[in-house]
Amino acid sequence: SQRMPPKKRQSTSKPKAAGSKRAKLDEAASESSAGKEKKPAKAAAKKESDAPAAAAAPSTAAAPSTSATSLECPAAKDAEGRPWSLKLASWNINGLRAWLKNNGTRYLLEEAPFIIGVQEIKCPSAKVPPEASIPGYHALFSSADKDGYAGTGIYSRDKPLSVKEGIGAAKHDSEGRVITAEFEKFYFVTAYVPNSGRQLARLKYRVSEWDKDFAAYLRGLDAVKPVIVCGDLNVAHLEIDLANPKTNQRTAGFTKEERDSFSSMLSSLDLVDTFRQVHPDQTKAYTFWSYMRNARAQNIGWRLDYFLVSKRLAGRVCDSLIRSSVMGSDHCPIVLLLSL
Repeated sequence: SQRMPPKKRQSTSKPKAAGSKRAKLDEAASESSAGKEKKPAKAAAKKESDAPAAAAAPSTAAAPSTSATSLECPAAKDAEGRPWSLKLASWNINGLRAWLKNNGTRYLLEEAPFIIGVQEIKCPSAKVPPEASIPGYHALFSSADKDGYAGTGIYSRDKPLSVKEGIGAAKHDSEGRVITAEFEKFYFVTAYVPNSGRQLARLKYRVSEWDKDFAAYLRGLDAVKPVIVCGDLNVAHLEIDLANPKTNQRTAGFTKEERDSFSSMLSSLDLVDTFRQVHPDQTKAYTFWSYMRNARAQNIGWRLDYFLVSKRLAGRVCDSLIRSSVMGSDHCPIVLLLSL
């Protein structure tokens, strides 16, 4: 288990600048990662803004820091007063090769989690660079068949007891969206859930096929030992989980179908959203921001990244954190502290 103390040096990598063209007014009312997966090479340029059309962003929005980043962890305790002893992290890094070039591994070494799940690595196995091997960590990757698309990975201090790529369904697994590492007390699952896309082109597939098969896969794992699920789950579950819910009712990631499907998975599998367990009413807590129209500086974002745990682990949750000022992707890292 993880015993390294959190470090205090700060991450200063910054995202690429957004394009300067103004989005169409009918697009300006919505913002998610919708369409992000369609053409990976032009992903940043295609993203939309979450600011409502013809309205400025709220001046009271809490803007994440773009300079020094505190990676200190609170002296948090679980429901029975036990201090945290295990730190886990997750981050949609938006391209493994770009992440490495931008010194993204500095965050990993400073945060020093026992395990981190990474999503959207956009890198086939044959092209994973040598720099992806990080001292002190075992690196595991599940790549999409297509270069520059999807993919997931896990870095862990201990070698897992077993590793599984995918969920055992060929129609899903060619995209490298799930990788599972088994440890003594739990399964660690990192996932990059399919985006329903622009004009909701993949909504039916997402809800009727992917969500059901992913839930069945998790149910099988949970029958053996508790699961910890992390990653970019591509849904803002509640209205509190995005800046502008009213203008995004039919935007990928906030449709009623996606939110209902997520609710169903949580209830049927007895999974707990750890952030909302610890911070049920916290507002302006986001993990994704468009690169366009200064969305991140104004904190116009979405909470798309989660740590979910089997209900029998919920009492071991000490805190669930969002590292909103860590730069290097259009998502930020999230952290889970457990007493295990």
